[in-house]
Amino acid sequence: MVGLGNPGESYKLTRHNIGWMVLEQAADRWNVALAKQEHGFLGKGEVKGHPVLLLLPMAWMNQTGVVIRSVIQDLSQESPNLIVVHDDLDLSLGAIKIKTRGGAGGHNGLRSVLSCVGTEEFSRVKVGIGRPQNNDSLANFVLSPFLSEEWEKITSILPKAIDSLECLICEGPDIAMNRFHVRSSEEGL
Repeated sequence: MVGLGNPGESYKLTRHNIGWMVLEQAADRWNVALAKQEHGFLGKGEVKGHPVLLLLPMAWMNQTGVVIRSVIQDLSQESPNLIVVHDDLDLSLGAIKIKTRGGAGGHNGLRSVLSCVGTEEFSRVKVGIGRPQNNDSLANFVLSPFLSEEWEKITSILPKAIDSLECLICEGPDIAMNRFHVRSSEEGL
């Protein structure tokens, strides 16, 4: 399970780091100690009897795939059930969407993962960050912190994102998609 984000304090609370935020809180909930290692922060534990490995890569978003591939090669003889948690501009703030395959959709972190792991057959938990309401560039928007009025929504969605991960791990993608995929008229779904 990988939380996408950028390393460093200046990026910690930015929109692009929502994947990190989800996995940091998941580690707390599941009592998984994250320890700094060569590739990033890693932690092994269990979720309701299912073994998990959490990874917060210490690489820039567009280089995340190299780290994931290296960790997979180091720790696994077989293909793991990879789950990537990341931000999504095309979902309204706080919306959750689960997918089991697909392309990068313009997300540089996913583009890196796809090119390095060599398959699009992995689960994604997308957490909506919305789009800029002004003429701000997308790069500036995703690298900016959430506004103070957005934090209430973000802090309420983080536990739901962790619940979706638990469901995905324990009950499978079909049940998780049905239970946690938030549909809204804003998204045209």
